[in-house]
Amino acid sequence: MGRTLEDKKAIVAELKETLDASQLAVVINYQGLSVAEITDLRKRLLPTGAVCKVTKNTLMRIAVEGNDTWEPMTKFLSDSSAFLLIKDDVSGALKAYQDFQKATKKTELRGGVMEGRALSEADVKAIADLPSKEQLIAQIAGAINGVATKLAVSIDQVPASLARAIQAVADKDKEAA
Repeated sequence: MGRTLEDKKAIVAELKETLDASQLAVVINYQGLSVAEITDLRKRLLPTGAVCKVTKNTLMRIAVEGNDTWEPMTKFLSDSSAFLLIKDDVSGALKAYQDFQKATKKTELRGGVMEGRALSEADVKAIADLPSKEQLIAQIAGAINGVATKLAVSIDQVPASLARAIQAVADKDKEAA
């Protein structure tokens, strides 16, 4: 039994809503994946704030039609398409997908779309090589902590230097007397 027109409209509306909240959309060929494998991919993506949508290319084409941000995706819509819609941790989600792909060797990345630009497979892989959100936060925290430590040591040295100078003057006065 096919989907009704209302079902299709609901799917398109949901796709539009998810796309509006996303930073990056990646199109993969999921042909040959079992339901269990797609479920595994979805579980891997969940902690990164990404979702994997499997829908007909026609419905995705309707969802992106007229939307300058996502319309470049139409060039990737062929065969069996699954869509990784990434909201928050772009690098983390792409790394989760790459780990899944290495484990299954069944999917093929076709390309992606970000900020109205179509991205090749190489572009998407370059984005995946960027540090994750957590790694960036840790690097920034480390840098801030390092500055704070240096500042604290410097501030601590001022009274110690002042005390040594006063002691030197006092010692000099004792010798002179």
